[in-house]
Amino acid sequence: MERRMLAMGKARKGFTLMELLVIVVIVGILAALAIAKFGNSKKHAYITAMKTDLRNLATTAETKFAGDNSYAGLLAPSGSVGVLITVTSTASQWSATATHGNVPDVVCMISSESPPGPDRRPLPDCQ
Repeated sequence: MERRMLAMGKARKGFTLMELLVIVVIVGILAALAIAKFGNSKKHAYITAMKTDLRNLATTAETKFAGDNSYAGLLAPSGSVGVLITVTSTASQWSATATHGNVPDVVCMISSESPPGPDRRPLPDCQ
């Protein structure tokens, strides 16, 4: 019996089918978790791009108001890739929205009436 076990121990040089199947299942579960996390990260990045473009627009609007004492004629700057900014302005106020082609269900808004952030610029709101 001992002789047979020694022979079996020496003959085994690779992984069993069951060990390989367990490894494949574990790798599959980890890959599924990573893909789900990556998808949320991309959506968050698109929303951040829209907010950043609106914050830059707020700076442009306040600079224009400081120079002309009016928001009239405020133009939408070219935003980040994929971001579409729409601006409406009068002499005393302005508002803007931003959308991104890869997250059509989210719209970010900002206006001269938006609550200010820590740096006293208006904060964009996304829904």
